[in-house]
Amino acid sequence: MKRHKIFILSAILLIFFPAINMYTSYVRMENTIEESVAKQSLEAAKSIASSIDTETYQKFLDKPEKNEHFREIQIYLKDAREKLGALYVYTLEVDNPKVSKSMILGHSGKIASLDNYQIGDPCTVPEEQVKKAYEEKTYITGVLNDPNYGDYLSVGAPIKTDEGKIIGYLGIDTSVDTINQIKGAALERNNLMLIFNGLFIFIVIGSFLLIQRWYQREVNKEVGYTEDTYQTEIKTLITSVTSLRHDFSNHILVLHGLLKIGNPDKALQYASSLFEEVKTIQSFQIDIDHPGLSILLQTKKIAAQNHRIHMDIVINNSSFERIKTTDLIIILSNLIDNAIDSTIELPEGERAITIECNANDTHYLFEVRNTGREIYDNELIFMQGYSTKKAEEGKVRGQGLFIVKEVVNKYNGKISIESSAESETTVHVQIPLK
Repeated sequence: MKRHKIFILSAILLIFFPAINMYTSYVRMENTIEESVAKQSLEAAKSIASSIDTETYQKFLDKPEKNEHFREIQIYLKDAREKLGALYVYTLEVDNPKVSKSMILGHSGKIASLDNYQIGDPCTVPEEQVKKAYEEKTYITGVLNDPNYGDYLSVGAPIKTDEGKIIGYLGIDTSVDTINQIKGAALERNNLMLIFNGLFIFIVIGSFLLIQRWYQREVNKEVGYTEDTYQTEIKTLITSVTSLRHDFSNHILVLHGLLKIGNPDKALQYASSLFEEVKTIQSFQIDIDHPGLSILLQTKKIAAQNHRIHMDIVINNSSFERIKTTDLIIILSNLIDNAIDSTIELPEGERAITIECNANDTHYLFEVRNTGREIYDNELIFMQGYSTKKAEEGKVRGQGLFIVKEVVNKYNGKISIESSAESETTVHVQIPLK
């Protein structure tokens, strides 16, 4: 359930962050376009202001009425407006830091007429920008919302005489519709990028789903291996305990019988032999730093004794911390079980197993050596389902070495088998420390 919640949260984050990125990119592009239009309009205003006939405009200012000087400047502004595609091109008078006055308007008859336009009408340029003009600076407004003229963006540049005196301001208003057209064209050019971003999100989510499913399969497989090993070891331990209990009951019966028939010397001799056997069982305690490995080897040694197998265990003082306990148990448990299965086919006196667990500066080295018949198929034996043992009803064969090889491969390790005609087989496992 927790893994499912983590997956859902991860998927949401994978969708959320790219979506936020796309949205912020869109907003950034809108702002960039708006700034670009404003800067271009300001450059146009500077150019028009520098090209205006300042002598004619000064004559108009001397007598601000709709005369020939007015009409000459108006025609010039109208021509500039049409070439720019602007909403308005006009001149301003800025004689205070709060409100500017509209002087000459280059207009289209569809927008305004000479009848309702008055020289010196207050202009809609905001006070903040009027103050900049009053301080003899250029200005750029944001998008202004006007109920009479619509939504537009305004810029202004000073009109200077040849001597550098500012005699007015040249204003340009650009409709938001024009800005939106530019944005639309830019968005159309960037559709490919938006599509790419969408595909990227899809690929990332798809990859995440595939990785998540693969991870679940690997986890389930590893859990399956661990459960199989755990159940096998539990069964072995139960079998060993049952065998010891059965033997103990028999020993008690023998002692009881000897004492009942009045033969205490024989009973004492029998009890002494039992004491020696108990001492042998106590010797099974293996003093190593790895608790899981210690328990496994003790269990296997008891199982070996039950089968009358002589087992030697050689372990150096290593904690084997670079390999997971479950993986270490899977490797050694399967190898030792195979060794026991092979060895019990021999007469009791020939049954022997040696287990070595060592470590050097670069590798962990595990070796399981046992007596038994020779193995010929050293490569096939690692294939799933392949087994040299006789098939038994209800029992799946050929899994142990296949599982061991998978675990060894996970650590980039190596596994090999040497089997000789002298009835001895050795399995070598090397696990690199890095």
